[in-house]
Amino acid sequence: MDVFALYEGRVADALKASFPQLAENDELLARVVVEPPRDPAHGDLSTNAAMVVAKPLGKNPREIAAALVSHFETDADVAGVEIAGPGFLNFRLKPTVWHNVLTAIADLGDAYGRSDIGRGEKVNVEYVSANPTGPMHVGHTRGAVYGDALASLLAYTGFDVTREYYINDAGSQVDTLARSAYLRYREALGETIEIPAGYYPGDYLVAVGQALVAEFGNSLLAMDEAAWLPPVKQHALAAMMELIKADLKKLNIEHEVFFSEKTLHGPGGDIENTLAWLRQEGLVYEGRLEPPKGKTPEDWEDREQTLFRASDFGDDVDRPLVKSDGSYTYFAADIAYHRNKVLRGFNTLIDVLGADHAGYASRIQAAVKAVSGGKASVDVRFCQLVKLLRDGEPVKMSKRSGDLVTLADVVDEVGVDATRFMLLFRRNDAPLDFDFALVKEQTKDNPVFYVQYAHARTYSVFRNANRDMPDLDVSPGALARANLGLLDNGDEMEIVRLLGSWPRQVSAAARAHEPHRIAFYLYELAAAFHAFWGKGKENPALRFVNDSDPKLTLARLALVDRVRQVLSNGLALLGVSAPQELS
Repeated sequence: MDVFALYEGRVADALKASFPQLAENDELLARVVVEPPRDPAHGDLSTNAAMVVAKPLGKNPREIAAALVSHFETDADVAGVEIAGPGFLNFRLKPTVWHNVLTAIADLGDAYGRSDIGRGEKVNVEYVSANPTGPMHVGHTRGAVYGDALASLLAYTGFDVTREYYINDAGSQVDTLARSAYLRYREALGETIEIPAGYYPGDYLVAVGQALVAEFGNSLLAMDEAAWLPPVKQHALAAMMELIKADLKKLNIEHEVFFSEKTLHGPGGDIENTLAWLRQEGLVYEGRLEPPKGKTPEDWEDREQTLFRASDFGDDVDRPLVKSDGSYTYFAADIAYHRNKVLRGFNTLIDVLGADHAGYASRIQAAVKAVSGGKASVDVRFCQLVKLLRDGEPVKMSKRSGDLVTLADVVDEVGVDATRFMLLFRRNDAPLDFDFALVKEQTKDNPVFYVQYAHARTYSVFRNANRDMPDLDVSPGALARANLGLLDNGDEMEIVRLLGSWPRQVSAAARAHEPHRIAFYLYELAAAFHAFWGKGKENPALRFVNDSDPKLTLARLALVDRVRQVLSNGLALLGVSAPQELS
Protein backbone atom coordinates (compact mmCIF):
# COMPACT_ATOMS: atom_id res chain seq x y z
CA MET A 1 0.00 0.00 0.00
CA ASP A 2 1.56 3.28 -1.18
CA VAL A 3 -0.44 6.14 0.36
CA PHE A 4 1.33 8.72 -1.79
CA ALA A 5 0.72 6.85 -5.05
CA LEU A 6 -2.90 6.28 -3.96
CA TYR A 7 -3.45 10.00 -3.52
CA GLU A 8 -1.64 10.88 -6.73
CA GLY A 9 -4.31 8.80 -8.41
CA ARG A 10 -7.11 10.39 -6.40
CA VAL A 11 -5.86 13.91 -7.13
CA ALA A 12 -5.63 13.10 -10.85
CA ASP A 13 -9.20 11.75 -10.77
CA ALA A 14 -10.35 14.87 -8.94
CA LEU A 15 -8.75 17.11 -11.58
CA LYS A 16 -10.43 15.16 -14.37
CA ALA A 17 -13.78 15.34 -12.60
CA SER A 18 -13.50 19.07 -11.94
CA PHE A 19 -11.95 19.96 -15.31
CA PRO A 20 -13.06 17.46 -17.99
CA GLN A 21 -10.66 18.97 -20.55
CA LEU A 22 -7.84 17.26 -18.62
CA ALA A 23 -9.31 13.78 -19.10
CA GLU A 24 -7.04 12.90 -22.02
CA ASN A 25 -3.94 14.78 -20.85
CA ASP A 26 -2.12 12.01 -19.00
CA GLU A 27 1.29 13.52 -19.80
CA LEU A 28 0.39 16.72 -17.94
CA LEU A 29 -1.19 14.84 -15.03
CA ALA A 30 1.96 12.73 -14.70
CA ARG A 31 3.68 15.89 -13.44
CA VAL A 32 1.35 16.05 -10.45
CA VAL A 33 3.22 14.97 -7.32
CA VAL A 34 1.96 14.01 -3.88
CA GLU A 35 4.66 14.06 -1.21
CA PRO A 36 5.18 14.79 2.47
CA PRO A 37 5.02 18.53 3.24
CA ARG A 38 8.30 20.15 4.17
CA ASP A 39 6.89 20.97 7.61
CA PRO A 40 5.06 17.99 9.16
CA ALA A 41 2.87 20.47 11.06
CA HIS A 42 1.20 21.31 7.75
CA GLY A 43 -0.31 17.85 7.38
CA ASP A 44 0.33 14.39 6.01
CA LEU A 45 0.44 15.00 2.25
CA SER A 46 1.09 17.92 -0.06
CA THR A 47 0.47 18.29 -3.78
CA ASN A 48 1.50 20.72 -6.52
CA ALA A 49 -1.54 19.80 -8.64
CA ALA A 50 -3.03 23.29 -8.92
CA MET A 51 0.25 24.84 -10.13
CA VAL A 52 0.84 22.09 -12.68
CA VAL A 53 -2.47 22.51 -14.49
CA ALA A 54 -3.12 26.24 -13.95
CA LYS A 55 -1.40 27.55 -17.07
CA PRO A 56 -2.84 24.93 -19.50
CA LEU A 57 -6.30 25.63 -18.07
CA GLY A 58 -5.80 29.39 -18.12
CA LYS A 59 -6.86 29.68 -14.48
CA ASN A 60 -5.44 30.96 -11.21
CA PRO A 61 -3.84 28.10 -9.19
CA ARG A 62 -5.82 28.98 -6.06
CA GLU A 63 -9.07 28.75 -8.06
CA ILE A 64 -8.11 25.21 -9.06
CA ALA A 65 -7.06 24.43 -5.51
CA ALA A 66 -10.44 25.59 -4.23
CA ALA A 67 -12.19 23.19 -6.62
CA LEU A 68 -10.04 20.35 -5.33
CA VAL A 69 -10.84 21.26 -1.72
CA SER A 70 -14.54 20.95 -2.52
CA HIS A 71 -13.97 17.59 -4.17
CA PHE A 72 -12.07 16.11 -1.23
CA GLU A 73 -14.60 17.25 1.37
CA THR A 74 -16.45 14.02 0.60
CA ASP A 75 -13.37 11.76 0.77
CA ALA A 76 -13.92 9.44 3.74
CA ASP A 77 -10.18 9.18 4.39
CA VAL A 78 -9.48 12.92 4.51
CA ALA A 79 -9.77 14.74 7.83
CA GLY A 80 -9.04 18.11 6.25
CA VAL A 81 -7.46 19.83 3.25
CA GLU A 82 -6.08 23.36 3.14
CA ILE A 83 -4.71 25.71 0.49
CA ALA A 84 -1.21 27.03 1.17
CA GLY A 85 0.86 29.66 -0.57
CA PRO A 86 0.22 30.10 -4.30
CA GLY A 87 -1.93 26.99 -4.52
CA PHE A 88 -0.38 24.02 -2.76
CA LEU A 89 -2.83 21.63 -1.13
CA ASN A 90 -2.05 20.10 2.25
CA PHE A 91 -4.02 17.03 3.32
CA ARG A 92 -4.61 15.68 6.80
CA LEU A 93 -5.59 12.04 6.68
CA LYS A 94 -7.64 10.17 9.23
CA PRO A 95 -5.58 7.87 11.48
CA THR A 96 -7.28 4.80 9.98
CA VAL A 97 -5.43 5.41 6.72
CA TRP A 98 -2.10 5.02 8.48
CA HIS A 99 -3.32 2.13 10.61
CA ASN A 100 -4.28 0.38 7.36
CA VAL A 101 -0.64 0.75 6.32
CA LEU A 102 0.34 -1.44 9.27
CA THR A 103 -2.14 -4.07 8.13
CA ALA A 104 -0.75 -3.91 4.59
CA ILE A 105 2.80 -4.43 5.88
CA ALA A 106 1.71 -7.55 7.73
CA ASP A 107 -0.13 -8.86 4.67
CA LEU A 108 2.67 -8.16 2.17
CA GLY A 109 5.69 -8.98 4.34
CA ASP A 110 8.86 -9.08 2.24
CA ALA A 111 6.90 -7.68 -0.72
CA TYR A 112 5.96 -4.46 1.07
CA GLY A 113 7.66 -1.75 -1.00
CA ARG A 114 7.92 -3.82 -4.16
CA SER A 115 6.35 -2.30 -7.25
CA ASP A 116 6.05 -2.72 -10.99
CA ILE A 117 7.10 0.77 -12.03
CA GLY A 118 9.69 -0.82 -14.32
CA ARG A 119 7.03 -2.82 -16.19
CA GLY A 120 9.61 -5.44 -17.12
CA GLU A 121 11.83 -2.98 -19.00
CA LYS A 122 15.25 -4.44 -19.76
CA VAL A 123 18.05 -2.57 -18.01
CA ASN A 124 21.77 -3.24 -18.34
CA VAL A 125 23.78 -2.17 -15.29
CA GLU A 126 27.51 -2.32 -16.00
CA TYR A 127 29.61 -1.85 -12.89
CA VAL A 128 33.07 -2.55 -11.50
CA SER A 129 34.71 -3.29 -14.91
CA ALA A 130 38.13 -2.93 -13.31
CA ASN A 131 41.24 -3.68 -15.35
CA PRO A 132 42.01 -7.39 -14.83
CA THR A 133 45.50 -6.69 -13.55
CA GLY A 134 45.18 -7.47 -9.85
CA PRO A 135 42.89 -7.71 -6.85
CA MET A 136 40.03 -5.27 -6.33
CA HIS A 137 41.04 -2.14 -4.45
CA VAL A 138 38.85 0.13 -2.34
CA GLY A 139 38.23 2.50 -5.26
CA HIS A 140 36.60 -0.37 -7.17
CA THR A 141 34.70 -1.40 -4.05
CA ARG A 142 32.51 1.69 -3.94
CA GLY A 143 31.41 1.25 -7.56
CA ALA A 144 30.83 -2.44 -6.95
CA VAL A 145 28.56 -1.85 -3.96
CA TYR A 146 26.72 1.04 -5.61
CA GLY A 147 26.13 -0.89 -8.84
CA ASP A 148 25.00 -4.01 -7.04
CA ALA A 149 22.59 -2.15 -4.76
CA LEU A 150 21.21 -0.20 -7.71
CA ALA A 151 20.65 -3.41 -9.67
CA SER A 152 18.81 -4.93 -6.71
CA LEU A 153 16.71 -1.78 -6.31
CA LEU A 154 15.71 -1.80 -9.97
CA ALA A 155 14.83 -5.50 -9.88
CA TYR A 156 12.74 -4.86 -6.73
CA THR A 157 10.73 -2.24 -8.62
CA GLY A 158 9.89 -4.33 -11.65
CA PHE A 159 12.80 -3.86 -14.06
CA ASP A 160 14.39 -6.79 -15.89
CA VAL A 161 17.99 -6.23 -14.80
CA THR A 162 21.22 -7.67 -16.20
CA ARG A 163 24.37 -7.19 -14.15
CA GLU A 164 27.39 -6.86 -16.44
CA TYR A 165 31.16 -6.61 -16.07
CA TYR A 166 33.27 -5.29 -18.97
CA ILE A 167 36.67 -6.97 -18.99
CA ASN A 168 39.32 -4.54 -20.25
CA ASP A 169 41.46 -7.30 -21.70
CA ALA A 170 42.58 -5.73 -24.98
CA GLY A 171 44.82 -2.86 -23.89
CA SER A 172 48.54 -2.47 -23.27
CA GLN A 173 47.98 -2.98 -19.53
CA VAL A 174 47.29 -6.66 -20.21
CA ASP A 175 50.64 -7.05 -21.97
CA THR A 176 52.27 -5.43 -18.94
CA LEU A 177 50.42 -7.90 -16.72
CA ALA A 178 51.76 -10.81 -18.78
CA ARG A 179 55.33 -9.50 -18.61
CA SER A 180 54.97 -9.06 -14.85
CA ALA A 181 53.69 -12.64 -14.53
CA TYR A 182 56.59 -13.88 -16.67
CA LEU A 183 59.00 -12.33 -14.18
CA ARG A 184 57.25 -14.28 -11.40
CA TYR A 185 57.54 -17.39 -13.56
CA ARG A 186 61.29 -16.90 -13.75
CA GLU A 187 61.34 -16.28 -10.00
CA ALA A 188 59.49 -19.54 -9.43
CA LEU A 189 62.24 -21.26 -11.41
CA GLY A 190 64.84 -19.94 -8.95
CA GLU A 191 65.96 -16.66 -10.52
CA THR A 192 66.37 -13.49 -8.53
CA ILE A 193 64.27 -10.85 -10.24
CA GLU A 194 63.81 -7.12 -10.12
CA ILE A 195 60.43 -5.68 -11.04
CA PRO A 196 60.87 -2.62 -13.27
CA ALA A 197 58.89 0.59 -12.80
CA GLY A 198 55.56 0.39 -14.55
CA TYR A 199 55.15 -3.36 -13.96
CA TYR A 200 52.75 -4.90 -11.44
CA PRO A 201 54.71 -5.61 -8.22
CA GLY A 202 52.01 -7.22 -6.08
CA ASP A 203 52.53 -10.60 -4.43
CA TYR A 204 49.31 -11.87 -6.04
CA LEU A 205 51.32 -12.71 -9.21
CA VAL A 206 53.60 -15.12 -7.35
CA ALA A 207 50.95 -17.86 -7.57
CA VAL A 208 50.56 -17.17 -11.31
CA GLY A 209 54.28 -17.70 -11.82
CA GLN A 210 54.14 -20.95 -9.90
CA ALA A 211 51.14 -22.13 -11.95
CA LEU A 212 53.05 -21.39 -15.16
CA VAL A 213 55.95 -23.54 -13.95
CA ALA A 214 53.54 -26.35 -13.10
CA GLU A 215 52.14 -26.32 -16.65
CA PHE A 216 55.11 -25.36 -18.80
CA GLY A 217 58.15 -26.32 -16.72
CA ASN A 218 61.08 -24.24 -17.96
CA SER A 219 60.06 -24.43 -21.64
CA LEU A 220 58.99 -20.77 -21.81
CA LEU A 221 62.56 -19.69 -21.14
CA ALA A 222 63.65 -20.92 -24.57
CA MET A 223 60.99 -18.86 -26.36
CA ASP A 224 61.16 -15.26 -27.49
CA GLU A 225 58.54 -12.85 -26.18
CA ALA A 226 56.30 -13.15 -29.22
CA ALA A 227 55.95 -16.87 -28.49
CA TRP A 228 55.53 -16.86 -24.68
CA LEU A 229 53.44 -13.70 -24.38
CA PRO A 230 50.08 -15.18 -25.60
CA PRO A 231 49.99 -18.21 -23.26
CA VAL A 232 51.26 -16.20 -20.29
CA LYS A 233 48.69 -13.50 -20.99
CA GLN A 234 45.91 -16.09 -21.16
CA HIS A 235 46.92 -17.66 -17.86
CA ALA A 236 47.44 -14.33 -16.10
CA LEU A 237 44.08 -12.97 -17.28
CA ALA A 238 42.24 -16.10 -16.19
CA ALA A 239 43.93 -15.97 -12.79
CA MET A 240 43.16 -12.28 -12.33
CA MET A 241 39.49 -12.73 -13.23
CA GLU A 242 39.22 -15.57 -10.72
CA LEU A 243 40.85 -13.30 -8.15
CA ILE A 244 38.44 -10.47 -8.95
CA LYS A 245 35.40 -12.76 -8.81
CA ALA A 246 36.59 -14.11 -5.46
CA ASP A 247 37.01 -10.55 -4.15
CA LEU A 248 33.53 -9.59 -5.34
CA LYS A 249 32.12 -12.74 -3.76
CA LYS A 250 33.35 -11.43 -0.41
CA LEU A 251 30.77 -8.66 -0.86
CA ASN A 252 28.13 -11.10 -2.14
CA ILE A 253 28.38 -9.58 -5.61
CA GLU A 254 27.94 -11.70 -8.70
CA HIS A 255 27.55 -10.64 -12.33
CA GLU A 256 25.46 -12.47 -14.91
CA VAL A 257 27.55 -11.32 -17.88
CA PHE A 258 31.31 -10.91 -18.25
CA PHE A 259 31.92 -9.17 -21.56
CA SER A 260 35.42 -9.42 -23.02
CA GLU A 261 36.76 -6.33 -24.80
CA LYS A 262 38.88 -8.66 -26.95
CA THR A 263 35.74 -9.87 -28.70
CA LEU A 264 35.21 -6.37 -30.10
CA HIS A 265 38.51 -6.42 -32.00
CA GLY A 266 39.81 -8.27 -35.02
CA PRO A 267 38.37 -8.92 -38.48
CA GLY A 268 34.59 -9.10 -38.38
CA GLY A 269 34.53 -7.87 -34.79
CA ASP A 270 32.08 -5.36 -33.34
CA ILE A 271 34.39 -2.38 -33.81
CA GLU A 272 34.88 -3.09 -37.49
CA ASN A 273 31.18 -3.71 -38.02
CA THR A 274 30.19 -0.63 -36.02
CA LEU A 275 32.57 1.60 -37.94
CA ALA A 276 31.15 0.30 -41.23
CA TRP A 277 27.61 0.97 -39.97
CA LEU A 278 28.53 4.49 -38.82
CA ARG A 279 29.98 5.22 -42.26
CA GLN A 280 26.85 3.89 -43.91
CA GLU A 281 24.73 6.17 -41.71
CA GLY A 282 26.92 9.19 -42.43
CA LEU A 283 27.99 9.48 -38.81
CA VAL A 284 31.76 9.52 -39.43
CA TYR A 285 33.93 11.66 -41.68
CA GLU A 286 37.56 12.38 -42.40
CA GLY A 287 38.64 15.68 -40.91
CA ARG A 288 40.84 17.62 -38.51
CA LEU A 289 40.28 18.64 -34.91
CA GLU A 290 41.30 21.85 -33.19
CA PRO A 291 43.98 21.30 -30.51
CA PRO A 292 42.47 20.91 -27.05
CA LYS A 293 42.86 23.66 -24.49
CA GLY A 294 46.21 23.61 -22.77
CA LYS A 295 48.03 21.96 -25.69
CA THR A 296 50.69 23.78 -27.65
CA PRO A 297 50.95 23.21 -31.43
CA GLU A 298 54.08 21.10 -30.84
CA ASP A 299 52.08 18.73 -28.64
CA TRP A 300 49.28 18.38 -31.15
CA GLU A 301 49.25 15.96 -34.05
CA ASP A 302 47.52 17.93 -36.77
CA ARG A 303 46.33 15.31 -39.21
CA GLU A 304 43.27 14.21 -41.06
CA GLN A 305 41.61 11.36 -39.23
CA THR A 306 38.40 9.38 -38.91
CA LEU A 307 36.00 11.29 -36.66
CA PHE A 308 32.62 10.41 -35.15
CA ARG A 309 30.03 13.18 -35.33
CA ALA A 310 29.62 13.23 -31.55
CA SER A 311 28.74 16.93 -31.49
CA ASP A 312 25.57 16.15 -33.48
CA PHE A 313 24.40 14.15 -30.46
CA GLY A 314 25.21 16.57 -27.66
CA ASP A 315 28.96 16.06 -27.13
CA ASP A 316 31.35 19.00 -26.98
CA VAL A 317 33.51 17.92 -29.92
CA ASP A 318 33.69 15.23 -32.55
CA ARG A 319 35.77 12.23 -31.47
CA PRO A 320 38.58 10.33 -33.24
CA LEU A 321 38.07 6.61 -33.83
CA VAL A 322 41.38 5.55 -35.42
CA LYS A 323 44.88 6.28 -34.11
CA SER A 324 47.78 7.36 -36.32
CA ASP A 325 49.16 3.79 -36.23
CA GLY A 326 45.88 2.44 -37.62
CA SER A 327 44.63 0.91 -34.37
CA TYR A 328 41.28 1.87 -32.88
CA THR A 329 40.86 4.42 -30.11
CA TYR A 330 39.34 3.48 -26.77
CA PHE A 331 36.26 5.44 -27.76
CA ALA A 332 35.81 3.32 -30.88
CA ALA A 333 35.61 0.28 -28.60
CA ASP A 334 33.16 2.16 -26.33
CA ILE A 335 30.84 2.88 -29.26
CA ALA A 336 30.96 -0.72 -30.44
CA TYR A 337 30.37 -2.07 -26.95
CA HIS A 338 27.34 0.13 -26.33
CA ARG A 339 25.95 -0.71 -29.77
CA ASN A 340 26.34 -4.37 -28.80
CA LYS A 341 24.19 -3.71 -25.71
CA VAL A 342 21.53 -2.00 -27.80
CA LEU A 343 21.50 -4.88 -30.27
CA ARG A 344 20.99 -7.23 -27.32
CA GLY A 345 17.71 -5.44 -26.62
CA PHE A 346 18.68 -2.95 -23.92
CA ASN A 347 17.23 0.53 -24.31
CA THR A 348 18.09 1.58 -20.76
CA LEU A 349 21.79 1.44 -19.92
CA ILE A 350 23.57 2.40 -16.72
CA ASP A 351 27.36 2.71 -16.64
CA VAL A 352 29.01 2.95 -13.22
CA LEU A 353 32.46 4.51 -13.60
CA GLY A 354 35.22 5.77 -11.36
CA ALA A 355 35.94 9.43 -10.71
CA ASP A 356 38.88 9.31 -13.14
CA HIS A 357 36.38 8.94 -16.02
CA ALA A 358 34.47 12.11 -15.12
CA GLY A 359 34.71 13.56 -18.64
CA TYR A 360 33.25 10.50 -20.37
CA ALA A 361 29.53 11.04 -19.83
CA SER A 362 28.78 13.30 -22.81
CA ARG A 363 30.65 11.15 -25.33
CA ILE A 364 29.06 7.90 -24.14
CA GLN A 365 25.61 9.49 -24.18
CA ALA A 366 26.27 10.76 -27.69
CA ALA A 367 27.36 7.28 -28.80
CA VAL A 368 24.22 5.62 -27.40
CA LYS A 369 21.93 8.18 -29.05
CA ALA A 370 23.67 7.60 -32.36
CA VAL A 371 23.75 3.80 -32.38
CA SER A 372 20.14 3.48 -31.17
CA GLY A 373 18.58 6.17 -33.32
CA GLY A 374 17.65 7.98 -30.11
CA LYS A 375 15.64 5.02 -28.77
CA ALA A 376 18.10 4.12 -26.00
CA SER A 377 19.52 6.19 -23.16
CA VAL A 378 22.48 5.76 -20.86
CA ASP A 379 22.87 7.10 -17.34
CA VAL A 380 26.57 7.45 -16.57
CA ARG A 381 27.16 7.37 -12.82
CA PHE A 382 30.48 8.30 -11.27
CA CYS A 383 31.67 7.06 -7.90
CA GLN A 384 33.94 9.51 -6.13
CA LEU A 385 37.05 8.53 -4.24
CA VAL A 386 37.05 6.82 -0.86
CA LYS A 387 39.51 8.09 1.74
CA LEU A 388 40.41 5.33 4.19
CA LEU A 389 41.15 6.48 7.72
CA ARG A 390 41.92 4.96 11.07
CA ASP A 391 41.12 7.31 13.96
CA GLY A 392 41.31 10.15 11.47
CA GLU A 393 44.70 9.15 10.05
CA PRO A 394 45.23 7.79 6.49
CA VAL A 395 45.49 4.00 6.32
CA LYS A 396 48.76 2.48 5.16
CA MET A 397 48.91 0.65 1.86
CA SER A 398 48.60 -3.09 1.36
CA LYS A 399 51.60 -5.29 0.59
CA ARG A 400 49.39 -7.76 -1.23
CA SER A 401 48.49 -5.35 -4.02
CA GLY A 402 51.78 -3.52 -4.11
CA ASP A 403 50.41 -0.02 -3.62
CA LEU A 404 46.69 -0.08 -2.79
CA VAL A 405 44.29 -1.07 -0.04
CA THR A 406 42.32 -4.00 -1.39
CA LEU A 407 38.65 -4.86 -1.14
CA ALA A 408 39.65 -7.96 0.80
CA ASP A 409 41.59 -5.82 3.32
CA VAL A 410 38.49 -3.77 4.07
CA VAL A 411 36.01 -6.67 4.24
CA ASP A 412 38.33 -8.82 6.34
CA GLU A 413 38.66 -6.05 8.92
CA VAL A 414 35.12 -4.65 9.23
CA GLY A 415 32.89 -7.24 7.53
CA VAL A 416 30.49 -7.26 4.61
CA ASP A 417 27.66 -5.38 6.32
CA ALA A 418 29.71 -2.40 7.44
CA THR A 419 31.50 -2.16 4.10
CA ARG A 420 28.31 -2.19 2.05
CA PHE A 421 26.22 0.08 4.28
CA MET A 422 28.92 2.71 4.83
CA LEU A 423 29.73 2.92 1.12
CA LEU A 424 26.02 3.47 0.46
CA PHE A 425 25.55 6.05 3.20
CA ARG A 426 26.66 8.86 0.90
CA ARG A 427 25.67 9.87 -2.60
CA ASN A 428 27.82 8.04 -5.13
CA ASP A 429 29.13 11.34 -6.55
CA ALA A 430 30.22 12.72 -3.15
CA PRO A 431 33.67 12.05 -1.63
CA LEU A 432 33.56 9.59 1.25
CA ASP A 433 35.67 9.17 4.37
CA PHE A 434 35.68 5.57 5.58
CA ASP A 435 37.07 5.40 9.12
CA PHE A 436 37.80 1.86 10.30
CA ALA A 437 37.50 2.91 13.94
CA LEU A 438 34.08 4.53 13.43
CA VAL A 439 32.50 1.55 11.68
CA LYS A 440 33.47 -0.67 14.61
CA GLU A 441 31.86 1.60 17.20
CA GLN A 442 28.53 0.61 18.73
CA THR A 443 27.13 4.14 18.77
CA LYS A 444 24.61 6.30 16.94
CA ASP A 445 27.52 7.76 14.97
CA ASN A 446 28.00 4.38 13.29
CA PRO A 447 25.03 4.17 10.86
CA VAL A 448 25.21 0.46 10.14
CA PHE A 449 25.28 -0.44 13.83
CA TYR A 450 22.46 2.00 14.57
CA VAL A 451 20.16 0.48 11.92
CA GLN A 452 21.03 -3.14 12.67
CA TYR A 453 20.61 -2.46 16.38
CA ALA A 454 17.10 -1.15 15.72
CA HIS A 455 16.27 -4.40 13.93
CA ALA A 456 17.75 -6.47 16.76
CA ARG A 457 15.90 -4.35 19.32
CA THR A 458 12.54 -5.28 17.74
CA TYR A 459 13.30 -8.90 18.64
CA SER A 460 14.38 -7.82 22.11
CA VAL A 461 11.00 -6.15 22.63
CA PHE A 462 9.22 -9.43 21.86
CA ARG A 463 11.54 -11.34 24.20
CA ASN A 464 10.67 -8.84 26.91
CA ALA A 465 6.96 -9.33 26.20
CA ASN A 466 7.30 -13.09 26.50
CA ARG A 467 9.14 -12.64 29.80
CA ASP A 468 6.89 -10.01 31.37
CA MET A 469 3.52 -11.11 29.94
CA PRO A 470 3.88 -14.86 29.32
CA ASP A 471 0.12 -15.30 28.91
CA LEU A 472 -0.16 -12.69 26.15
CA ASP A 473 -0.63 -14.20 22.69
CA VAL A 474 1.84 -12.41 20.39
CA SER A 475 1.49 -14.75 17.43
CA PRO A 476 1.05 -13.22 13.92
CA GLY A 477 -2.66 -13.99 14.13
CA ALA A 478 -2.99 -12.16 17.43
CA LEU A 479 -1.03 -9.17 16.12
CA ALA A 480 -3.33 -9.07 13.09
CA ARG A 481 -6.32 -8.75 15.44
CA ALA A 482 -4.74 -5.97 17.51
CA ASN A 483 -6.74 -2.75 17.93
CA LEU A 484 -4.49 -0.42 15.94
CA GLY A 485 -6.77 2.49 16.77
CA LEU A 486 -5.06 2.58 20.17
CA LEU A 487 -1.92 3.88 18.44
CA ASP A 488 -2.69 7.58 18.70
CA ASN A 489 0.42 8.94 20.41
CA GLY A 490 2.28 11.51 18.33
CA ASP A 491 5.56 9.58 18.46
CA GLU A 492 3.81 6.35 17.50
CA MET A 493 2.16 8.04 14.53
CA GLU A 494 5.49 9.49 13.43
CA ILE A 495 6.79 5.92 13.12
CA VAL A 496 3.62 4.80 11.34
CA ARG A 497 3.90 7.62 8.80
CA LEU A 498 7.54 6.73 8.20
CA LEU A 499 6.52 3.14 7.55
CA GLY A 500 3.86 4.40 5.15
CA SER A 501 6.44 6.36 3.16
CA TRP A 502 8.59 3.26 2.49
CA PRO A 503 7.05 2.35 -0.90
CA ARG A 504 7.43 5.95 -2.09
CA GLN A 505 11.06 6.02 -0.94
CA VAL A 506 11.82 2.84 -2.85
CA SER A 507 10.18 4.02 -6.07
CA ALA A 508 11.86 7.42 -5.88
CA ALA A 509 15.28 5.86 -5.24
CA ALA A 510 14.84 3.51 -8.19
CA ARG A 511 13.76 6.28 -10.58
CA ALA A 512 16.66 8.50 -9.48
CA HIS A 513 19.21 5.64 -9.49
CA GLU A 514 20.13 6.60 -5.92
CA PRO A 515 20.33 3.64 -3.52
CA HIS A 516 21.78 5.90 -0.83
CA ARG A 517 18.20 7.11 -0.27
CA ILE A 518 17.38 3.67 1.12
CA ALA A 519 20.25 3.87 3.61
CA PHE A 520 19.16 7.37 4.69
CA TYR A 521 15.56 6.22 5.15
CA LEU A 522 16.58 3.22 7.25
CA TYR A 523 18.64 5.46 9.51
CA GLU A 524 15.68 7.82 9.92
CA LEU A 525 13.32 4.96 10.76
CA ALA A 526 15.83 3.49 13.21
CA ALA A 527 16.23 6.90 14.88
CA ALA A 528 12.45 7.29 15.33
CA PHE A 529 12.19 3.78 16.77
CA HIS A 530 15.12 4.22 19.15
CA ALA A 531 13.73 7.60 20.26
CA PHE A 532 10.34 6.13 21.16
CA TRP A 533 12.01 3.24 22.99
CA GLY A 534 14.08 5.78 24.94
CA LYS A 535 10.98 7.74 25.98
CA GLY A 536 9.53 4.53 27.35
CA LYS A 537 12.46 4.30 29.75
CA GLU A 538 11.49 7.69 31.19
CA ASN A 539 7.71 7.30 30.97
CA PRO A 540 6.23 3.83 31.66
CA ALA A 541 3.05 4.77 29.78
CA LEU A 542 5.08 4.90 26.55
CA ARG A 543 6.69 1.48 26.91
CA PHE A 544 6.09 -1.07 24.20
CA VAL A 545 5.33 -3.69 26.86
CA ASN A 546 2.92 -2.59 29.60
CA ASP A 547 1.59 -5.48 31.69
CA SER A 548 -1.28 -3.32 32.97
CA ASP A 549 -2.66 -2.76 29.46
CA PRO A 550 -2.55 -5.93 27.29
CA LYS A 551 -4.56 -4.40 24.44
CA LEU A 552 -2.24 -1.40 24.05
CA THR A 553 0.76 -3.71 24.39
CA LEU A 554 -0.53 -5.88 21.57
CA ALA A 555 -1.10 -2.84 19.34
CA ARG A 556 2.41 -1.56 20.04
CA LEU A 557 3.89 -4.98 19.41
CA ALA A 558 2.13 -4.95 16.02
CA LEU A 559 3.87 -1.62 15.36
CA VAL A 560 7.23 -3.05 16.44
CA ASP A 561 6.70 -6.04 14.16
CA ARG A 562 6.06 -3.74 11.19
CA VAL A 563 9.20 -1.75 11.97
CA ARG A 564 11.10 -5.04 11.97
CA GLN A 565 9.62 -5.96 8.59
CA VAL A 566 10.50 -2.69 6.88
CA LEU A 567 14.01 -2.60 8.34
CA SER A 568 14.49 -6.16 7.11
CA ASN A 569 13.21 -5.29 3.64
CA GLY A 570 15.47 -2.26 3.39
CA LEU A 571 18.61 -3.97 4.63
CA ALA A 572 18.02 -6.83 2.19
CA LEU A 573 17.84 -4.30 -0.68
CA LEU A 574 21.26 -2.98 0.33
CA GLY A 575 22.71 -6.47 0.70
CA VAL A 576 23.15 -6.04 4.45
CA SER A 577 22.09 -8.63 7.04
CA ALA A 578 19.28 -8.03 9.53
CA PRO A 579 20.47 -9.64 12.80
CA GLN A 580 18.13 -10.69 15.60
CA GLU A 581 20.83 -10.01 18.18
CA LEU A 582 24.03 -7.99 18.28
CA SER A 583 26.95 -9.10 20.41
